[in-house]
Amino acid sequence: MNQSVLKALKLLDFFTDQERELSLSEITTRADMSKPTVYRLLASLEECGFLRKVKNSDQDIRYSLGLKLLELGYIVSEQLELRNVALPHMRDLCKAINEIVHLVIVDGDQATYIEKVESSQALRLYTRIGKSSPLYIGSGPKLLFAYMPKDEQEKILETLEMKPLTPNTYTNKEEFRKNLRIIYEQGLSISHGEQDLDTTGISYPVKDISGEVIAAITVSGPTTRFQKDRKSFIKEETEKAAFEISRNLGFKLGKD
Repeated sequence: MNQSVLKALKLLDFFTDQERELSLSEITTRADMSKPTVYRLLASLEECGFLRKVKNSDQDIRYSLGLKLLELGYIVSEQLELRNVALPHMRDLCKAINEIVHLVIVDGDQATYIEKVESSQALRLYTRIGKSSPLYIGSGPKLLFAYMPKDEQEKILETLEMKPLTPNTYTNKEEFRKNLRIIYEQGLSISHGEQDLDTTGISYPVKDISGEVIAAITVSGPTTRFQKDRKSFIKEETEKAAFEISRNLGFKLGKD
């Protein structure tokens, strides 16, 4: 890791509940670095919003933690709340359909799997919490992509390199745009063998109190177990789980 980044982040540890404001000299002493180096690191942290400068007088200039940290902390707490709310419903869904269940969110230009509940099936997909996936591959990532604001969606599409993982992976942007429109209109996303051949994924949106789509609830497994009546049952149960999670997050019908 970049040593300058590590040194800069280490400076943030000096701020506590008891010492919310520190001077350049105080930070320099604790960091055991030269004053010019510390000043440069503090300036970078200030520019990024991680610190703010408190100027009491020309001789008394101090630093305190910036609002960017509050923003990041809110995002983390929101994700933790989402996981806590979603997990019981994910367990109920897994119990009902006996297929692996994932909770997926957007993270920049990727989709990240932040929670999962394993099935008891002998043949199942291997996944891990924290896994990232391109937004054009798989039912969950595609659903999240479809519900993005159009300007953000197009910005990502402009520079997106669509590399095939299987023969079923989308590589044509116009065809992919059509699929995104269908997903948005139908309110669900289905994939067939886009990440792994002979697998199927089904995803429904999770919405917050404002009606914004903040996650996808996703089930997946071997395509042989997603046929006819069973596939309809899986879709029905997954949609119900997505709605219950959304309802527990404050969403009410009619807000979207």
